[in-house]
Amino acid sequence: MSNCDSDEEVLYDSEDGDFEDNDDVDDGVLGLGGSSGSQGGQAGPDGDEYPYQVLSIDEVTRLMVETIKEVNLVVQLPQTTTRILLNHFKWDKEKLYEKYYAEEDPEALFAAAHVINPNLAGNLKGKGGTAQGTQAAGEGASGTIKKRRTRSQQGVKIECVICYLDYPELEMVAITCGHQFCKSCWVAYLTTKIMEEGVGPSISCADHQCDILVDDETVLELITDKAVIRRYKQLITNNFVECNRLVRWCPKPACGHVVKVEHCAFKQVQCVCKAVFCFACGADWHYPLRCDLMTKWQKKCSDDSETFNWIAANTKDCPQCKMPIEKNGGCNHMWCRNPSCKFEFCWLCLGDWRNHGYNPCNRYSETEANQAKTAQDRARAVLQRYLFYCNRYMNHMQSLKFEHKLYENVRVKMEEMQKHQMTWVEVQFLIEAVDVLVSCRSMLMYTYAFAYYLVKNNQVHIFEDNQKDLEAATEQLSEYLERDMTGEGALQELKRSVQDKYRYCEQRRKALLQHVQEGYDTDSWTLNAELTV
Repeated sequence: MSNCDSDEEVLYDSEDGDFEDNDDVDDGVLGLGGSSGSQGGQAGPDGDEYPYQVLSIDEVTRLMVETIKEVNLVVQLPQTTTRILLNHFKWDKEKLYEKYYAEEDPEALFAAAHVINPNLAGNLKGKGGTAQGTQAAGEGASGTIKKRRTRSQQGVKIECVICYLDYPELEMVAITCGHQFCKSCWVAYLTTKIMEEGVGPSISCADHQCDILVDDETVLELITDKAVIRRYKQLITNNFVECNRLVRWCPKPACGHVVKVEHCAFKQVQCVCKAVFCFACGADWHYPLRCDLMTKWQKKCSDDSETFNWIAANTKDCPQCKMPIEKNGGCNHMWCRNPSCKFEFCWLCLGDWRNHGYNPCNRYSETEANQAKTAQDRARAVLQRYLFYCNRYMNHMQSLKFEHKLYENVRVKMEEMQKHQMTWVEVQFLIEAVDVLVSCRSMLMYTYAFAYYLVKNNQVHIFEDNQKDLEAATEQLSEYLERDMTGEGALQELKRSVQDKYRYCEQRRKALLQHVQEGYDTDSWTLNAELTV
């Protein structure tokens, strides 16, 4: 492809249907910008490297071109037909090869993909735009082609069955199925399909009884409006990404980059925009919760929306003086503002903060469930268990929202530090600390959803101990980063404290990750069958 303002703007060469290989591609051609892609690799929880690439839109287009040409070397078909077949098989090359060279009737393959087999004699479209195929080809696609022919001084004329006007035969345009209509009707039909219905990659014949797809070459020969061409290219590229299991859009709005992998897996990837997500499902990275459990958890939270909203409330009463307390930061260490109280407590369990290290609130007691005798008692125990884990999940989600705002506060603190004879490089530790805090907070959030589905055993107790250690360290790091800094001495002390704490947090996070992965590898995690149905 070339610049969209050029007269040479085509998706295929008009002569042989090839994609152009011009490297001078304008970012606006497909309607999405993007810088050049980069090679990446993120170490998984088990220490394995997961290779992937971050591609710009232009590189995605070139990848699509290369895929089509690679397959075409094997199947030896017009590239526009190859693109339709690949799209039919969701860009799975191996599956296409398997079906194409199967001993069964090859016509079934082309019929399923809604394309005429170009290898059959007489089915190829003529250069002049007329249907030079046999009448049988047209009848096989959608019955006998009915045309009203008239004779005049200019020769044979054919009636377009859409606008009911007569045109010279050479001015009628046909596709491989043999159906032909006037150019104006084709242009109006294709423009509507592309701009209003957004079905560029799979536009069927204008004959409503025919399901044969219009090839890309025909579309680009007929359409001259650059906005329509641009939209058509964008639809084809978008479809390539959405159908291909080895590539996925970055979920961050307006990013426009794509991640390409060698094999699809439940692994963490990071875009150039810093968005971290799960390649398998495209959601925010949710380890240790597998994608299927993540879907179930989100559905349960959605089904229990009223309970969910109640839990998400931002106010609670001080457990000592009953004064309403509002949580306005990520840290769970709360101080009552009542001068006569000043009670320090945990926002989650409302327990005395001084004893919180000895009585952590991350572990749910199954005592009530084990003692339940009636159906009503069991139902109450099930609800209490869900509320326990959902409460902590939601609390970390709320804290995560607050802590994302810390980046702006940290920049102010970095400027303050630079006024006290610290260099720009020396104050970068604050950004690193917030990155670690957000990473730990996000993981803690999903560990509670993960724990909800687990049946208690010795490994779960170890998991809860690791979870407790990480949670305590995360709360301390959050508390450090929310402090006001005044004076050079305070800044130096804060720097030492923050650096020590975020390094410790990262160590505890990796320890928890390693233990969870070991549990997956050894099948140590037993899921509650009643909760996973």
